[in-house]
Amino acid sequence: MSQAKCAPLVPLRPGDRVGLIGPSGAIRDPAMTPEALAARVAALGFEPVLGQSVGAAHGYLSGSDALRLDDLHRMFADDSIRAVHCVRGGYGVHRLLHRIDCGLLRAHPKPLIGFSDITGLHLAIHARCGFPTLHGPMAASDALLDPFSRAQLLRALLCPDPLGALPLPAGEPAPACLHPGVAEGTLIGGNLSLIAALCGTPFLPPMAGKVLFIEEIREYTYAVDRMLTHLRLAGVFDACAAVVFGGFTRCEPEYPDFGLTLEQVLAEVMIPCGKPAITGLPCGHRCPTLTLPLGVRCRVDAGAGTLTILESLF
Repeated sequence: MSQAKCAPLVPLRPGDRVGLIGPSGAIRDPAMTPEALAARVAALGFEPVLGQSVGAAHGYLSGSDALRLDDLHRMFADDSIRAVHCVRGGYGVHRLLHRIDCGLLRAHPKPLIGFSDITGLHLAIHARCGFPTLHGPMAASDALLDPFSRAQLLRALLCPDPLGALPLPAGEPAPACLHPGVAEGTLIGGNLSLIAALCGTPFLPPMAGKVLFIEEIREYTYAVDRMLTHLRLAGVFDACAAVVFGGFTRCEPEYPDFGLTLEQVLAEVMIPCGKPAITGLPCGHRCPTLTLPLGVRCRVDAGAGTLTILESLF
């Protein structure tokens, strides 16, 4: 699909308006009222603008498909809104992808912030709209209250320069080398389940030359094995330049007595692919967490355990 060239994104400034939307699952924590979520964004130094999907519910979804899609479109179309912040993940984004007005988003590009189920939006925007996004903590995420995580999100939103070598939270080890090598490419990715679910659709970008970031939560190791093997059989790991594994929170063997560990699964599936790969990047369903600019060039040095952002989001 050919794409019109997008205007560059613009760094945010304190006091800018940030739109809050619920494109995915409904809020289940009664303490996370729309007002409480708005206060979290205000504490970052921005003016929150609440979408109608924030606090709405249609079963497990944050309102009907039409409501959630309309919120997404309205926040992007409004040029007084400088960034769009998703309030939580869960499930629901994939129901919207075929109805997104990509021309509208390309005409009004701005940072989209979120992770987990928001992976579907990140990948679709990269595949069909062509501007970068931010894999970072959502408004309902406890990581937004963590000093390291907040600082990394604000740096990604405010800094006009490439982020360079990504820092580590105090006291945490550097990512480990799974397979040695150095590679550069465009950083994309997110949650493993959502990446695998988009295989065979037009919303998964071509993987040639990409550095693929992968994280997961609450999946047994056999399921992680199945999804990674699915990506391998689909040619994803043949095409990509490198792989960066982030947090795999509560991903344990279903039966510890005879199951494979996460480390065994990653090694057995990934090492034969021969691509530079690291594990343990502090990003994903964990706290503290990094904010990753997706859709920009980066460098992976697997032997050194580093991920360096070479290109600005803006």
